[in-house]
Formats: sequence, structure tokens, C-alpha cells
Amino acid sequence: MQTCLSCQRSQPEINRFCTHCGHRLDGSGGGASASRFNAEAPEQLNITILYVMVAALILAVLCPPWETPPEQQPEFLGLSFILSPPTAEAVVSRMLLTIELVTIAIAGFYGAFLFRRKP
Repeated sequence: MQTCLSCQRSQPEINRFCTHCGHRLDGSGGGASASRFNAEAPEQLNITILYVMVAALILAVLCPPWETPPEQQPEFLGLSFILSPPTAEAVVSRMLLTIELVTIAIAGFYGAFLFRRKP
């Protein structure tokens, strides 16, 4: 058993706060509202990386990956259409676009968490 320094009541060893007056039992005082969580400021995700991720997602949607038409030999055209547009029969690859968007999103969120700002 431990004794509260404020009200002198005995408390079980597992209690951090007095059940009667609310003071910390380690002698620091401050009541029940003064916990160790109030002293720590929360970490924030890196907003700059999130903005870069959104810009990359917009660019990926505006410049989707292309594939050759089904009757031709399969070939990924990628971003080469910027210099030379694909033929009229070329199609947007939905699968590659989905993979590209998911990869950018996961990398952006991971990067924003990895480089989070600590107060």
C-alpha cells in the first residue's frame, strides 16, 4: 500500500492517482487532469510530403500509362507519349494506373509518417 501525500489515505500500489482527491501518488501533485499525456505535444505528419503526394497523384491521373492495342505485341508505352503520342489504337492501362496510384499513395503516407514533425 502507498499513501497519498495530499489526503493521507492509503491506496493500492497499482494506482497512479488517489481515488479520493485525484493527486498523483508519485508525489508530483496536480490532480487527475495533470497526466503525462498533457505535457507531450502530438506529432504531426509532414504536410509538404502529403502535398507532393497529391501532386504526383494528379500527374499520374493526367498522364496515365498506355498499352499497345490488343492485336499488337504487348508493350508498355509509359510516359513516352509525351514526346511521341501513342497510336490511335493504344489504350490506357487501367491495371497499371491502379498500381501506380496505390504505390504513390502508400509511399506518400509512409513518407509523411517517416518524416513527421516532432515538437
